Amino acid sequence: MGRLSLLDIGGVIGVLMMLFAYAAAQLHRLDPTKAPSLVLNLAGSSLVLASLFQAFNLAAALMEGAWALVALFGLVRIMLARR
Repeated sequence: MGRLSLLDIGGVIGVLMMLFAYAAAQLHRLDPTKAPSLVLNLAGSSLVLASLFQAFNLAAALMEGAWALVALFGLVRIMLARR
Protein backbone atom coordinates (compact mmCIF):
# COMPACT_ATOMS: atom_id res chain seq x y z
CA MET A 1 0.00 0.00 0.00
CA GLY A 2 2.88 2.42 0.60
CA ARG A 3 3.03 5.59 2.63
CA LEU A 4 -0.07 7.64 3.18
CA SER A 5 0.03 11.17 1.84
CA LEU A 6 -1.12 14.16 3.87
CA LEU A 7 -4.34 14.15 1.83
CA ASP A 8 -4.90 10.47 2.65
CA ILE A 9 -4.37 11.14 6.35
CA GLY A 10 -6.76 14.09 6.18
CA GLY A 11 -9.35 11.91 4.47
CA VAL A 12 -9.06 9.24 7.16
CA ILE A 13 -9.40 11.88 9.88
CA GLY A 14 -12.46 13.22 8.05
CA VAL A 15 -14.07 9.79 7.94
CA LEU A 16 -13.38 9.34 11.66
CA MET A 17 -14.95 12.74 12.41
CA MET A 18 -18.13 11.86 10.52
CA LEU A 19 -18.33 8.41 12.10
CA PHE A 20 -17.84 9.93 15.55
CA ALA A 21 -20.63 12.45 14.94
CA TYR A 22 -22.96 9.72 13.69
CA ALA A 23 -22.17 7.34 16.56
CA ALA A 24 -22.54 10.13 19.12
CA ALA A 25 -25.93 11.05 17.66
CA GLN A 26 -27.06 7.41 17.82
CA LEU A 27 -25.92 7.22 21.46
CA HIS A 28 -27.72 10.51 22.23
CA ARG A 29 -24.43 12.23 23.07
CA LEU A 30 -24.72 14.80 20.26
CA ASP A 31 -27.83 16.37 18.80
CA PRO A 32 -27.50 15.97 15.01
CA THR A 33 -29.30 19.29 14.50
CA LYS A 34 -26.92 21.31 16.69
CA ALA A 35 -23.69 23.05 15.71
CA PRO A 36 -21.13 20.61 17.20
CA SER A 37 -22.46 17.69 15.17
CA LEU A 38 -22.88 19.79 12.03
CA VAL A 39 -19.35 21.20 12.33
CA LEU A 40 -17.90 17.69 12.70
CA ASN A 41 -19.81 16.57 9.60
CA LEU A 42 -18.86 19.64 7.56
CA ALA A 43 -15.18 19.45 8.51
CA GLY A 44 -15.07 15.68 8.05
CA SER A 45 -16.69 15.70 4.63
CA SER A 46 -14.48 18.60 3.55
CA LEU A 47 -11.37 16.62 4.52
CA VAL A 48 -12.60 13.60 2.57
CA LEU A 49 -13.34 15.84 -0.43
CA ALA A 50 -9.82 17.28 -0.22
CA SER A 51 -8.38 13.76 -0.22
CA LEU A 52 -10.21 13.10 -3.50
CA PHE A 53 -8.05 15.68 -5.28
CA GLN A 54 -5.31 13.05 -5.22
CA ALA A 55 -7.41 10.12 -6.45
CA PHE A 56 -10.74 11.39 -7.77
CA ASN A 57 -13.85 9.24 -7.41
CA LEU A 58 -17.08 10.79 -8.72
CA ALA A 59 -19.44 8.82 -6.47
CA ALA A 60 -17.44 9.68 -3.35
CA ALA A 61 -17.17 13.32 -4.39
CA LEU A 62 -20.95 13.55 -4.89
CA MET A 63 -21.61 11.90 -1.53
CA GLU A 64 -19.17 14.07 0.41
CA GLY A 65 -20.27 17.22 -1.41
CA ALA A 66 -23.90 16.52 -0.51
CA TRP A 67 -22.90 15.71 3.09
CA ALA A 68 -21.03 19.01 3.35
CA LEU A 69 -23.91 21.00 1.84
CA VAL A 70 -26.45 19.49 4.24
CA ALA A 71 -24.21 20.28 7.22
CA LEU A 72 -23.60 23.80 5.92
CA PHE A 73 -27.35 24.31 5.44
CA GLY A 74 -27.92 23.29 9.05
CA LEU A 75 -25.26 25.70 10.31
CA VAL A 76 -26.66 28.57 8.25
CA ARG A 77 -30.15 27.78 9.59
CA ILE A 78 -28.81 27.96 13.16
CA MET A 79 -27.07 31.29 12.49
CA LEU A 80 -30.19 32.81 10.92
CA ALA A 81 -32.34 31.64 13.82
CA ARG A 82 -30.04 33.48 16.25
CA ARG A 83 -30.67 36.81 14.49
